[in-house]
Amino acid sequence: MVGLTRWIEKMESVFQISGCAVENQVKFATCTLLDAALTWMNSQIRSLGPDAYSMTWEVLKKKMTDKYCLQGEIKKLKIELWNLKFVADETEKIDKYVSGLPDNIYRSVKASTPKTLDETIELVNDLMDQKLRTYAERQS
Repeated sequence: MVGLTRWIEKMESVFQISGCAVENQVKFATCTLLDAALTWMNSQIRSLGPDAYSMTWEVLKKKMTDKYCLQGEIKKLKIELWNLKFVADETEKIDKYVSGLPDNIYRSVKASTPKTLDETIELVNDLMDQKLRTYAERQS
């Protein structure tokens, strides 16, 4: 699903940048398909004939989404989107950020107890720079 979404975004960006005429969008986009998507489009062409290229970009996007995106997966992603929790408390923000750090950086950050997320990010950047310098010195 992510691959299809990225492909659609890329195509729409190319359409805009190149000034691709609306009637040529499907022709252009389908020329970039690979593997299973190309096989699927070839079957569309075999069954619809030249009319396959006369469908609109919106219709092609819908057909491809129906084909390659499971409805259950889409529903799950929509539910996740609606249930996103915004972290308002600064301590929670720091904890969320720090929890994704490598162990050696994590311990140093926790030991210094920064008060704001900005302080935490600055500290992490400094620690990472220090680690990289130490590594580079050992390599020379």
